[in-house]
Amino acid sequence: MAEHTGLRTDLQFQRGKLPAMLRSIITVVSGICVALAATAEIHRGLGPSPDTLDIHQAQGLSSFNLLRDLHEGLLTRDAHGRAVPAVARRWEVSEDGLRWIFELDPEARWSNGSAITAEDFLRSFRRARAPDTASPTANWLAPISSVRAPARDRLEIELSRPIPWFEELLTLPATFPYPAGGKALFSGAYQLQRRVPGSRFELARNPHYRQAASVPTSRIVWHVTEDPSAELARFRAGELHITESVPPGRHDWLEAELGPSLRIAPYLGSFYLVFNLARPPFENARDLRAALSLAIDREIIVERVLGSGELPAERLVPPGMPGWPGSGLTATGEDPADRIAHARSLYDKAGFGPNRPLVVELRFNSSLLHRRVAVAVAAMWKQHLGVRTRVINEEWKVFVTNRRQGRITELVRGGWIADWADPGNFLDNFYSMSPLNYAFYRDEAFDRLIDSAADHQGHARTEILWRAEQHLLDDQVIIPLYYYVSRHLVRPEISGFEDNLMDIHLSRWLELDR
Repeated sequence: MAEHTGLRTDLQFQRGKLPAMLRSIITVVSGICVALAATAEIHRGLGPSPDTLDIHQAQGLSSFNLLRDLHEGLLTRDAHGRAVPAVARRWEVSEDGLRWIFELDPEARWSNGSAITAEDFLRSFRRARAPDTASPTANWLAPISSVRAPARDRLEIELSRPIPWFEELLTLPATFPYPAGGKALFSGAYQLQRRVPGSRFELARNPHYRQAASVPTSRIVWHVTEDPSAELARFRAGELHITESVPPGRHDWLEAELGPSLRIAPYLGSFYLVFNLARPPFENARDLRAALSLAIDREIIVERVLGSGELPAERLVPPGMPGWPGSGLTATGEDPADRIAHARSLYDKAGFGPNRPLVVELRFNSSLLHRRVAVAVAAMWKQHLGVRTRVINEEWKVFVTNRRQGRITELVRGGWIADWADPGNFLDNFYSMSPLNYAFYRDEAFDRLIDSAADHQGHARTEILWRAEQHLLDDQVIIPLYYYVSRHLVRPEISGFEDNLMDIHLSRWLELDR
């Protein structure tokens, strides 16, 4: 049987038995379809403007999403969020899990056509850990004791201890290859064609990508979308095929109006507030920090402020984490009235009250969702404790800088999305020397637990990390608020967008059905 193309349905076409005009029309239509497939363009919401596109300095989700399109490491993620081969076409691991040997794909190329070699990865690992780079994710590479490139197509990595999630780690930007001389080259399925600051990033298929022929979409346009309501309007107007988020509190309306497009799924992420423990008013003020946490009704936040299936949180590590004990939710044992009474008692004990109310600044980056949460929290503190809260909205790059430096921050919006499915990925951020320790938490007991967990595996390691999390919570370092769900609008004509716990959706798997 002849292959069915959808256009040439009769052998008479080939035999010249169709009228000439009809043959011309079919030829023109065939050409148009081929041209549309070749020039397919998908428009995606990005969220806040990326902090950077430097693979070793990026730390925001929007940066990571862009970098995953532009670059590729030894491993990558498939459409379901699983780690799969990339520049490394195969590898072997020693029995003790400490020695990893990677064989590179000879077809792997930079966007200028030059080969990607083991030396490019060696250069990347060195740069990531160089003090001058000031990489906020350099600590992720701490278990790597040595990296060698004995041949152009062979990379050897020695670990100081086994890392169960090492394959997932190798999908992250900090481990991507780095070109000689820091040239503006791309190793991924796409290359950056045009950048309009604060507006959009236009990507074109990388013709030298090792699997360019299997990348279905020729162009991807990422649009900066800091306001979910404006992003929704653009989606409804047909300007976006995929949104980064959806407006909070409109779940029922969205389901009724855009049901087939609404995608809400479980997600390994936590949202919390972070105290700056290095300066007043929260330095050496555990009772005050506990009072603020107790005064927040998380049920109201997830049901009335967010309303998209989020779960109220009393802990840091989200539910669904493989092997993690409990559901991730911890009952306080207090009914709401008793909880507020306890909060007021601790607030008074800390030296605050009607005649001396706490005045505090709560900072968050530009986002309708973050604003709604901040305003709700401030209202609860005002109602139950009399706290005067100034909510401060900052553009993402300003917010990140202030949060990292900690010179003016008091209480900031925090949150973490799993880079790999392991509780340590959440807890390591509060290790004393972590560059992501925005609480400036310095606690020897907590650090010892994290260090001890690194020397154990399996259930023993999980037990130690559980104790570390409890220690962090007992010290009132953060205020857990809720656990994320992924929330997107995806047009029905988009295929290849698969819900997954990591909420990672590389553009190379997406296709626009015409």
